[in-house]
Order: sequence, then structure tokens, then C-alpha cells
Amino acid sequence: QVQLVESGGGLVQPGGSLRLSCAASKSTNTFVAMNWYRQVPGKQRELVATITSSSTTNYAESVKGRFTISRNVAQNSVYLQMNSLKPEDTAVYYCNAIERMTGSRYWGQGTQVTVSS
Repeated sequence: QVQLVESGGGLVQPGGSLRLSCAASKSTNTFVAMNWYRQVPGKQRELVATITSSSTTNYAESVKGRFTISRNVAQNSVYLQMNSLKPEDTAVYYCNAIERMTGSRYWGQGTQVTVSS
């Protein structure tokens, strides 16, 4: 079983920055990809950013140029640097990992991000 623990959410003013962290109980090399999703009440969970085991990244159009996903293999962690935050970025952000050998998907518990003045 894999545990993912997110941290770093909070309240920030529009235009501000936050850095989310996701600590995994296994090496990030265990996963073919790690993702950040977000969800607001009443809406489907949205894929925000992906980083593969070869460190290829991909972003939703709505966050391109503002968000950066990265990973630290030594610390078994993935990060989401969020800059120029907008009120519409307000959501619960979830870390997700896809295990290479089994294809199993794992989720963290989520961290709330609120962008408001």
C-alpha cells in the first residue's frame, strides 16, 4: 500500500504564491506518473499537472505559465509551485500516483487552497 500526504495549502491573496508538497511512502521512481488534481464542490476532479518518471511534465491550459510541478527523488516527494494565483484556483488539491508495476492509483487526503482578498 502507498500513502501520499499533501501539505502546503492555505489562504492566499490573488496574485500570491503557494507551494504544495506531496510526500510518498515509496520512491517516486515506483510510479510511472504523479499528478496533481483539484476539485471544487459540485464539479468533477480536474487534472492540473503531471510529471512522469522521466520528468516529462504536462499542465492544464488554465495553469500553464503559472504552476510548476517538480519532484525530488531523494525525498520521495512531488511539489506544485503555484504563482499568480487567481480566485478560480480555489479548490481542494489532491496528489495522485500511478504505480508502475500494477497500474494501481493512489490518492492523498487533499489540501485546501483558497485564493481570496
